Amino acid sequence: MKSLAVAFTGPSDSGKTTLILKVANILKSEYTLAIIKNDPSDKAIFDVEGKDSWKFAQTGAEVVVTSPTRTTLFSKHHKSLDEIIAMLGEFDFLLVEGLKTLPLPRIAIFRNKLNVDYFDCSDAIAIDESVTLSDYTIPSHIAILDLNNPEQVVAWIQKNAKKVK
Repeated sequence: MKSLAVAFTGPSDSGKTTLILKVANILKSEYTLAIIKNDPSDKAIFDVEGKDSWKFAQTGAEVVVTSPTRTTLFSKHHKSLDEIIAMLGEFDFLLVEGLKTLPLPRIAIFRNKLNVDYFDCSDAIAIDESVTLSDYTIPSHIAILDLNNPEQVVAWIQKNAKKVK
């Protein structure tokens, strides 16, 4: 297993999830994948009120639901990236959406305009034709990728992803 990771960041509705899905669908033919999505506003709901697993989770316990086809962990505790990686088992590529403070190679995704505040935490930017590059001074260390060319993004990931275990 390669155990390589890369992160995606960008403003809301920039296309992060869409790009991650395109990349994952290319990589999955040759590699095992794991994906982490950050939910900074704690909006995602994964358990149904009233069900046994929900009742168990209300006790504050770590709850695992297992079935013949999946295992689900309901945790009431924040986990570090290292703790999550340890739980994931083996994978070739880990794709992380968000969590811009993590020390991972990072692709920032933009449409219409760039936010230069992302340059400090980005190793590449993925943009489409709606961004006019001549309006910006892009730091020389940042690769420029075509948001509509997921194969190009995958090639960058294969070259730049970081070994995480």
